[in-house]
Amino acid sequence: MSGANRVIVPCKDERGNVEDAVKRIPQMGKETEIIFVDGNSSDNTAEEIERVIKEYPDRPISLIHQGDGIGKGDAVRKGFAAAKCDVLVIQDADLTAPPEDLPKFFKAFCQGKGEYINGSRLVYPMEKQAMRFLNLLGNKFFGMLFSWLLGQRFRDTLCGTKMISKEDYEVLAANRSYFGDFDPFGDFDLIFGSIKQNLKVVEIPVTYRARTYGDTSISRFRHGLLLLKMSWVAFKKIKWLGSGQ
Repeated sequence: MSGANRVIVPCKDERGNVEDAVKRIPQMGKETEIIFVDGNSSDNTAEEIERVIKEYPDRPISLIHQGDGIGKGDAVRKGFAAAKCDVLVIQDADLTAPPEDLPKFFKAFCQGKGEYINGSRLVYPMEKQAMRFLNLLGNKFFGMLFSWLLGQRFRDTLCGTKMISKEDYEVLAANRSYFGDFDPFGDFDLIFGSIKQNLKVVEIPVTYRARTYGDTSISRFRHGLLLLKMSWVAFKKIKWLGSGQ
């Protein structure tokens, strides 16, 4: 496949990363469009995106305002819903997972190695201070939990870099109610949906670096409890109900 790609960049208070994202997101296929979805930033991120759109007229860049929506998951869905291309990509605006790794995802996708490509930050050595120790433990725990729940090895369920076709995503979205529509991050939503559709899932290692601008919006304990709740829902749907079929 060599069609058009839409790279969704959900962002909130990421003004200092906007221009770098545009400079570093590579061209893939016949066209690579960059879509920033701004979550009501307070640091003039939206204004910076508008400036960069004018500064780089040779690149297809656009801005979507998240509006009343909350969370990265909602931002990703708004970006995906607006897409009219072949391949959908998520790139976190903090750039801790470098955009330079995206061609590896696209190559695996085009070669048919995977229909849902999930990044993993837990393979290569990561920069010091890139991930706090408790976050690292949490990511490893959820990786093992999901590997057991889904019967598919996952090293990293929360890496922001992901790739899926527009066609497969539309089927996933149409069946979202099966697991419930309460994932604020969008990671579990895509993983659960891809497994339910029997998509071929493959993980691609990415390098992981420390932030150079802004602060994370992840709350380790509050969001950790929410992830456990979503895991319980998956357990009931896949292991519990599935065993009775």
